[in-house]
Amino acid sequence: MRLRCAVLDDFQNIATSIVDWSPVHDRVEVVGFTEHFASEDELVAALADFDIAVTLRERIPFRASLLDRLPRLRLLIASGMRNSVIDYAAAERNGVTVCGTQSSSTPPVELTWALLLGLARGLVTENSALRTGGPWQSTVGADLHGSRLGLLGLGKVGSGVARVGLAFGMEVTAWSRHLTKERTNEVGVELASSKEELLHSNDFISVHLVLGESTRGLLGAAELAMMKPTAYLINTSRSALVDQDALLTALHEGRIAGAGVDVFDIEPLPADHPLRTAPRLLATPHLGYVSQLNYRTYYGQAVEDIEAYLAGAPIRRLG
Repeated sequence: MRLRCAVLDDFQNIATSIVDWSPVHDRVEVVGFTEHFASEDELVAALADFDIAVTLRERIPFRASLLDRLPRLRLLIASGMRNSVIDYAAAERNGVTVCGTQSSSTPPVELTWALLLGLARGLVTENSALRTGGPWQSTVGADLHGSRLGLLGLGKVGSGVARVGLAFGMEVTAWSRHLTKERTNEVGVELASSKEELLHSNDFISVHLVLGESTRGLLGAAELAMMKPTAYLINTSRSALVDQDALLTALHEGRIAGAGVDVFDIEPLPADHPLRTAPRLLATPHLGYVSQLNYRTYYGQAVEDIEAYLAGAPIRRLG
């Protein structure tokens, strides 16, 4: 009897066609779900008859309460090699093997710049006006060359963003709690003396930190108030790094020039969520990792993970 594999959040209906699943086709039936299951009850109903589940990033929490209700599940594959919303102890207790895939940091670097450039040059406003017969030019773009870019975090994504900023002729500084001068020298940027100094001295602030207890809510009302009223905030990392209520207030009151956001506390974002109508906001539906390169990696290595599991030698194990 063939095993059944559920591919969750296959919004573009592409998972089964972007890579070759034939290596496991004779042993595994693959079913993609294009709709998002928001509640645990919906997930239990959808996954009850599946032995394998493939989940994207950290959108769906696989907590103990969910894993305990999926007795048939035996293999869980998450894109990326780090996932904070899987209860690994509960997975082990339920006999579920958890595996990951590699992931490229290039797509989120590119999306960060798409958001930053879109904000700086008023692209949404100007494009909408051009298409609807609105005014011919209504914004004056912010210059990148000679302006200051501040990075919260200088890991793979942050350093990639930094190098593009340098190519634009920007002055780039970075800060995080454990960032060293040696690391900033490697990338060719300056080390800010403090978070506060970075916030009040830069024209663009981009967030590239791992979410943890020490970084949750790192930017609240007090921190946003430190930014220049002409400055822009970009967050393609994790929504919880920025206090969402404080961000909404700052946008509505014009305390900052604008924000570019790709991550949200609830995903997909509810239709009536206030961020959907917030002024000075350029938002995308968590597209940072969504690229052909990453999808071929995610699903191609998911096939490899399944092959290895069926051979009794799981690879890229998480937990």
